[in-house]
Amino acid sequence: MITLTAHGAAEEVTGSKHLLDTGGTKVLVDCGMFQGHREEARRKNQVFPFSPSSLHACVNTHGHLDHCGVFPLLVKEGFGGDILSTSATRDIAGLVLEDSARIQAYDARFLDNQQKKNPRPWRKVFPPLYSPEDVREAMSRYVTVPYGRAREIAPGVRATLYDAGHILGSALVRLELDGGMAVGFTGDLGRPGLPLLRDPEVIPPVDVLVCESTYGDRLHDPIDTAEEELADVVRKTVAQGGRVIIPAFAVERTQELIYFLHRLHKAGRIPAVPVFVDSPMAVSATTIFRAHEDCYDAEAVEEFLDNGESPFTFQALRYITDSAESKKLNDLTAPCVIISSAGMCEAGRILHHLLHGIGDERNTVLIVGFMAQNTLGRALADKRPEVTIFGERHPVRARVKILNAFSAHADYREIGDYVGKLDQGRLQKILLVHGEPDAQAHLRAHLNALGHSDVRILKAGEPVQLD
Repeated sequence: MITLTAHGAAEEVTGSKHLLDTGGTKVLVDCGMFQGHREEARRKNQVFPFSPSSLHACVNTHGHLDHCGVFPLLVKEGFGGDILSTSATRDIAGLVLEDSARIQAYDARFLDNQQKKNPRPWRKVFPPLYSPEDVREAMSRYVTVPYGRAREIAPGVRATLYDAGHILGSALVRLELDGGMAVGFTGDLGRPGLPLLRDPEVIPPVDVLVCESTYGDRLHDPIDTAEEELADVVRKTVAQGGRVIIPAFAVERTQELIYFLHRLHKAGRIPAVPVFVDSPMAVSATTIFRAHEDCYDAEAVEEFLDNGESPFTFQALRYITDSAESKKLNDLTAPCVIISSAGMCEAGRILHHLLHGIGDERNTVLIVGFMAQNTLGRALADKRPEVTIFGERHPVRARVKILNAFSAHADYREIGDYVGKLDQGRLQKILLVHGEPDAQAHLRAHLNALGHSDVRILKAGEPVQLD
């Protein structure tokens, strides 16, 4: 019996862990960190619902924290096999995991100090899930392959990676099993026409597709509107003397924003205000982007590389790595743009910028990515009048603006279009993961209307028989 079980990102949008069991071989696709309420996140992240030592191999689709964030704990708890990925994903995952270990340690120290200074019975202080040493051990397990090259990763299982167009190095995964069955995983499926990266590749025929559904009930604004919408936000905020605060994933979203702001500055379409990228990981990630120019799309190559320019360098741009410099940004009185991580506002320097900025009505908090339920980012996106930062309630007086054209996830129409390009004579089942219930229900109905009759929504821990 061949089964697939979602142990994360099942009727939710974080913590991807999808276990393929052929009866003799177990392969885990992604091992992501759950992000949400601290106690719930701790419970879901610290205990695996399977034995890590029973796994033969893992595949990492891309380097976002919700897809790679607990690989170090998996290895620490006994996993001894390979983790397959592209080389760019390995480089990005290394940064993301090192940053995660550092942030966990910092937040634990910060909250412990807060508790000692001002004890609160409801404030919980959790120790880090893993250390920098655990990260290094996990990274030693990574084995990289280029797109399109098949590799046997476990007895009776061959894996091939294809460009997902989501972030640098992101991959769709095709697992071919002894006996002829093929299972595809979208990971996070990108959108056609995004800046910097190529469009998602159509994978060879599969019998089963495990498909993300993050935006299964939404249609994005066209990507070509993103640049002008960003320009409009900057112009209006600067005119009223405020700052634009942008929580952004350090990988991909930050680089896309830099790319657009570079173009806007060069064309004189926004004032020459300083742009600060305040994230050590984003600085390092940008270096990785420079090292993987082979992943760029033709437009970025033509506009920048062919002219001897980097998309990630311009006069008004300044990268911040030092924590003291980061703190000084909150003392600035002149208008500026601050891009900082983490993307869902659950940790990192963005918390301090929001703490100092959301109370000023001149400022704009710009939401440019998906915010999972029960995160600070979601509370801001929902435009709640008050939010909790470091355990304290704070009124939100700054303008909150959402630009969904920046999304790197396919919307329901784009997912339907992608699935329609697959071999329909071979495709038998579509299993939906990585989406909230309403989005998944809508996407299933949309796919049914397109002629895909067997579309199922996976529930956490419940295996689905594939053969």
